[in-house]
Amino acid sequence: MNDLITQMNALTGIGANFLWLGLLVFMRVGSAMSLLPAFGEQVVPQRVRLVLALAFTAVVAPALQIAPDPAKAGVLPLLIEVVIGLMLGVGLRLFILALQTAGAIAAQATTLSQMFGDAGPEPQPAIGNLLVMAGLAIAVATGLHVRAAELLILSYQILPAGQLPGAEDAAHWGLSQISHMFSLAFCLAAPFTIAALLYNIALGIINRAMPALMVSMIGAPALTAGGLVLMVLSVPLALALWAQSLHGFLAAPFQALP
Repeated sequence: MNDLITQMNALTGIGANFLWLGLLVFMRVGSAMSLLPAFGEQVVPQRVRLVLALAFTAVVAPALQIAPDPAKAGVLPLLIEVVIGLMLGVGLRLFILALQTAGAIAAQATTLSQMFGDAGPEPQPAIGNLLVMAGLAIAVATGLHVRAAELLILSYQILPAGQLPGAEDAAHWGLSQISHMFSLAFCLAAPFTIAALLYNIALGIINRAMPALMVSMIGAPALTAGGLVLMVLSVPLALALWAQSLHGFLAAPFQALP
């Protein structure tokens, strides 16, 4: 009888360790999944996102080699895991913001900013909606779920469970990610801004040469048509550049950016 009780106590301790490990992993995975592109979008129902977070937890937890101590369990380690998960999620969410920012810049440059502006949960121009939906499709088609699981597993090597990252390092990392997001957005929208600049220069020259001509009435339709043609030509290349940058972040999320 004593041996049975001893074995039951041992099994209970192992079960508590597994439960505490699963809870720690779920807090990091769940907070990251709330901001993860495609899986954490507002159009995805909350129950589906919860099931996805549990599925990612079931994938990540067995791959970890950590020995949590339930005796040291508390609220603070869980909050630290939430902060780390939000950091990872924000780093990935910035790539979606880059597409939205690029779409807004391109739409303003080509007078397409008001077309279908209310489509989707977040009002944005039609070009922004197109870039976001195409980017999400490309990310999922190229294995975003696999790369995201790898990112979560490898994050424990740099940010161990229960250890809060330094404030200075986190601030430097966040600022570098934000600056990289804006530079990426401008690179994606560069063809539209260059075309708009050339259009305005040409329009000014024509207006100086022929003051009586209503150049704006003639040039506005030409700018819109040229913007649509330029969108067809440049969007595939822009999405390829965006996908390359996204996979570079997934491969080295904490690498210092130039």
